[in-house]
Amino acid sequence: MPGAEADLDLLTAAARDAGRIALRFWRRDPQAWDKGGGAGPVTEADLAVNDALHATLTAARPDYGWLSEESEADPARLDAEHCFIIDPIDGTRAFIDGQDGFSHSLAVARGDRIVAAVVHLPVLDLTYAAHVDGPATLNGAPIAPTDAAIEGARVLTYRAVADAPNWHSGMPGFRREFRSSLAWRLCLAAEGRFDAALSLRAAWEWDIAAGALIAERAGARVTDRRGQPMRFNSEAAQVDGLIVAGSRLHGALLAALR
Repeated sequence: MPGAEADLDLLTAAARDAGRIALRFWRRDPQAWDKGGGAGPVTEADLAVNDALHATLTAARPDYGWLSEESEADPARLDAEHCFIIDPIDGTRAFIDGQDGFSHSLAVARGDRIVAAVVHLPVLDLTYAAHVDGPATLNGAPIAPTDAAIEGARVLTYRAVADAPNWHSGMPGFRREFRSSLAWRLCLAAEGRFDAALSLRAAWEWDIAAGALIAERAGARVTDRRGQPMRFNSEAAQVDGLIVAGSRLHGALLAALR
């Protein structure tokens, strides 16, 4: 059975291939349509990347399960010891708009824990990576989160998080900022370019699986919105929100939330 380091090598090569495929469509007016049911848009690029990743990864690890945003649900993954958790293009709206902040998010779960992870941004040439026994890196260099206090912290989140009912005494004095790719938000918190990533909404596993391990191995505290450990390859394929930050800021956010 390949180890986590070998799985990371596999994911890294596959993510770079995914980037080359995506760039054939980027800023070339790809076909796009809405998936319906509030699931958001999808493009021909998402499907091309998904098909390529599925072919490459399942050929290399035929006994691993498969969970992807752009594939039909396969209940057999729940019985697999290992499972790929994939978002072919995270930040599809940014991709459609021709922005550079979209990513490919690739992870391997062993049981309910992530053991290898890559988030790759092909336009920006950024590759975040980690496996369960090693450090988190950006383009091969180790990364670490900040140790910020809550006042003045730069937190990657969405506008509605500021709604008063979410907080005991109103939203604390942090600065709210945004990036389209949720996977990238976790990585930006992991590397200390921002102080935290926060979501009070249920998050799909394919959006956060890779970023969660990268942030954890960087030294951030990574939990759901209630401070509980994240678990993956679940039947629902969702996690109850997220708080990703250095230990001090994580504790302050958790205490301030209602």
